[in-house]
Amino acid sequence: MVVKCNSFGLYGIDSYPVEVEASVSMGMPAFDIVGLPDASVKESRDRVRSAMKNNGFNFPASRITINLAPADIRKEGPIYDLPILIAVLKATGQLNADVSDCAFIGELSLAGELRAVNGILPMTIKARETGIKRLFVPYDNGKEGAVVEGIEVYPVKDIFQLVRYFVDSDFNLPVAVADKNKPEENSAMPDFSQVRGQYEAKRAMEIAAAGSHNVLLIGPPGSGKSMLAKRMPSILPDMTFQEQIETTKIHSIAGVLPKDSPLISKRPFRSPHHNISAVGMTGGGSFPKPGEISLAHNGVLFLDELPEFTRNTMEALRQPIEDGVVTISRVKSTLRYPCSFMLIAAMNPCPCGFYNHPTRKCTCSPSMISKYLNRVSGPILDRFDIHIEVPPVEYEDLSSAEPEESSAQIKKRVDKAREIQRLRFRDTDITCNARIDSSMFHKVCEISDDANKLLKKAFENMGLSARAYDRILKVARTIADLDGSTLIKADHVAEAVQYRSLDRKYWGST
Repeated sequence: MVVKCNSFGLYGIDSYPVEVEASVSMGMPAFDIVGLPDASVKESRDRVRSAMKNNGFNFPASRITINLAPADIRKEGPIYDLPILIAVLKATGQLNADVSDCAFIGELSLAGELRAVNGILPMTIKARETGIKRLFVPYDNGKEGAVVEGIEVYPVKDIFQLVRYFVDSDFNLPVAVADKNKPEENSAMPDFSQVRGQYEAKRAMEIAAAGSHNVLLIGPPGSGKSMLAKRMPSILPDMTFQEQIETTKIHSIAGVLPKDSPLISKRPFRSPHHNISAVGMTGGGSFPKPGEISLAHNGVLFLDELPEFTRNTMEALRQPIEDGVVTISRVKSTLRYPCSFMLIAAMNPCPCGFYNHPTRKCTCSPSMISKYLNRVSGPILDRFDIHIEVPPVEYEDLSSAEPEESSAQIKKRVDKAREIQRLRFRDTDITCNARIDSSMFHKVCEISDDANKLLKKAFENMGLSARAYDRILKVARTIADLDGSTLIKADHVAEAVQYRSLDRKYWGST
């Protein structure tokens, strides 16, 4: 006799149903798992056998065959331990309950306890879509699964508790409840009121937040580049529920979802070290997993000391920045992960960091400076909408008792500009000015004659690329939105051009 129970697998950030079939027949004792399992799935045999024996169940001295269908998709991870155990119990007559509307996910310990697994959120979403009524998951994954409405998610501590639920009608197994009333930890978020001075840089960060533009910060050590970047999430618009779900799915699959945060409600801020590899940045592995750019989806990716990153790592960012998705191709699979993020990078103007410093002398030769700056290629530089110089902070600013503008005050202006963009793009897939595509570029970037003349002059004198032209116009569109103007005026273009002047100042004609 063949029995079946339901489970789910992961493919990228999506899930798919897996039917676990069990057959117990006469013959030499054996325990075989088929259906393209990897090594961790095959090891389920030992975990299931031990868990059954240690909880008083009889492990049959028969030939057991487990099939994980569909058999043409590779199965990986320990998530099939629990459904395999349930299938064996049913096949041997030790569990007679109807589980046709149930699904099971979880890793077993040798003692029969259930351990947390990755990817519960996308699997719960797929379970609801396929008509599953009850989903049984490890206890520590309960709140994550409870985020999805329309399905009962049962957090289970061990297999004894689960079996008792099916055989004892008086036993009640509580349904997981999402902790939606958890207070937000705003107090822990860095605030712009803590940044003294740097008014031009803070203005640039406000514009970047209003249009989701990429920013390059250039300045000497200690000028506040990292401080500014780390405060960017505090002025970004609140995440929509759809964005929260997308972001949480990626973090869940990657195994970095905090236990006390079943749903990510704050925009991620990722700051990888400069020794990260290209695979670590974009994602990959034998079975591709999300990289840093996907973990920063709907948030901020901060690259400190940009020239210190390897050339391969920087160049790997070029296409994902433009497309908002990264495609990872391997012999066994090809996966696509979303990676729509705001890129903020920081760097010194020279190896010693004091080129053009008002009080410190630069010790670098022109060739050293040129070599250092040319580590950042032209195509990568073009992908930054805003280049801003961050000078040393003046003593008067540091010692001033005057309160600085808070993130909440800046965020109000950013939210107002984003609302203008939301209405502008309401019938499209575009979410902000930085994502304007060529088909509607001139329609939404209406420019005055004076502004057009100024932009033409800047384009010719600075030797800008076509991509730089587009980015100047997008930034000018955002500045106009902050100003409440439907028309891009000359002063909007003039300010936007300021944020490209470093092309010539530092890189010359390269």
